[in-house]
Amino acid sequence: MLRLEGLDVYYGQIRALKDVSLEVRRGEIVALLGNNGAGKTTTLKTISGLLAPRQGRIHLEDRVLTGSPPHAVVGLGIGHVPEGRRIFNRLTVRENLIMGAFLRNDAGISDDLQRVFMLFPRLKERITQVAGTLSGGEQQMLAIGRALMGRPRLLLLDEPSMGLAPVLVEQIFDTIGAVNRQGTTILLVEQNAAMALSIAHRGYVLETGSVVLSGTAAELSENAEVRRAYLGE
Repeated sequence: MLRLEGLDVYYGQIRALKDVSLEVRRGEIVALLGNNGAGKTTTLKTISGLLAPRQGRIHLEDRVLTGSPPHAVVGLGIGHVPEGRRIFNRLTVRENLIMGAFLRNDAGISDDLQRVFMLFPRLKERITQVAGTLSGGEQQMLAIGRALMGRPRLLLLDEPSMGLAPVLVEQIFDTIGAVNRQGTTILLVEQNAAMALSIAHRGYVLETGSVVLSGTAAELSENAEVRRAYLGE
């Protein structure tokens, strides 16, 4: 479904991604693991059109995405939940969710709003609340719900568990699994490698901007380097 081929991405003179190639197949959850500064967020921003690669190509099925502006990428079915949530703090929960459907003019928006409320009942309870007053966990639910309102075929998730209590982390990951089972393909960036690999089908490990390991989730979970570096063993 999504294929990256030899991406080189720079911040000024600093090379952030070095010949990065990876694939996300339809229906999968693919985990992208790595330490801070490894290039995970840069990879997602490049897919979304927020950064332009100097070299390489991005393919969504039979279409070349490289060079497409962010709104065009969203229109082609890629949703992005950024690191730090980036919700609209002064808008209500409902207004944030409706903003996620800003490219749509079909009759299914109300149905999708109800789908988000089924996934995140707490958001329905907070529907008129100003988003900036929500808890961190509720803001993460809102960020995911907003992305789902665009009906993405592929969802990019950047550190969904960051700063959350363990019980909320489990809830967020259960929901990510449910979204995938409902038909959405997911590329997941996550420092909590154990949780990411528990729901992923496959994964890649980035180090200093390069892919150094790849395999099924089970293979990566059993890899000695991964266990030592990311699983605390």
